[in-house]
Amino acid sequence: MKMYGNWRSAAAFRVRIALNLKGLACEETFIDLDAGDQFEPEYLAINPQGAVPAFFDGDGPPLTQSLAILDYLEDIHPEPALLPSDPKARARARSLAQVVACDTHPLYVPRVRNYLMSAYDIPKDGMMGFVRHWFETGLKTLETRLAHEPGTGRYAQGDAISHADLCLVSLWVGTGIFGVETAPYPTVRRIAEDCLGQEAFARAHPLRQPGAPA
Repeated sequence: MKMYGNWRSAAAFRVRIALNLKGLACEETFIDLDAGDQFEPEYLAINPQGAVPAFFDGDGPPLTQSLAILDYLEDIHPEPALLPSDPKARARARSLAQVVACDTHPLYVPRVRNYLMSAYDIPKDGMMGFVRHWFETGLKTLETRLAHEPGTGRYAQGDAISHADLCLVSLWVGTGIFGVETAPYPTVRRIAEDCLGQEAFARAHPLRQPGAPA
């Protein structure tokens, strides 16, 4: 298994956690997003979207999009399970994961921020307000659901780690980077801190990857 990623990529972080939890070895090559390496012809030939991660398992084209990669890993290496077997619980875990990976994270990635600042002459201060707004929207959604829905247990879905927790943690870690106030989200905090105290999550943390700031 091989993957192209970046130290601060929330999507690559999610995949890294799953690989660690399942005990799967993966060689990761880091793309310098700040230098624009993702837009070089060599990388666009791998992933025309110019995004990470791009994941290889043997021959064939890479898998892209973190949730698709997580599903693939679940299919080929089902133990330990990162999705519940009950259909409703499974759907809820995926729904919570998608709050982050589909409706929150895409709004603050560098290509969106850079385009908005360039096309609409938005100053950096204004863009940080935009980013924090979407962080807070995602966190509020998670907090409301996790605090009130009966499916919540030790983790986002019951008492076993699922894709929902991988996505939740990838959002939570970004709050420190972007200066997002976290006090209003105690349930999210509880779950995130529980997960980050575990070796598989801690080893995958962005700040423990090559290229991360000291």
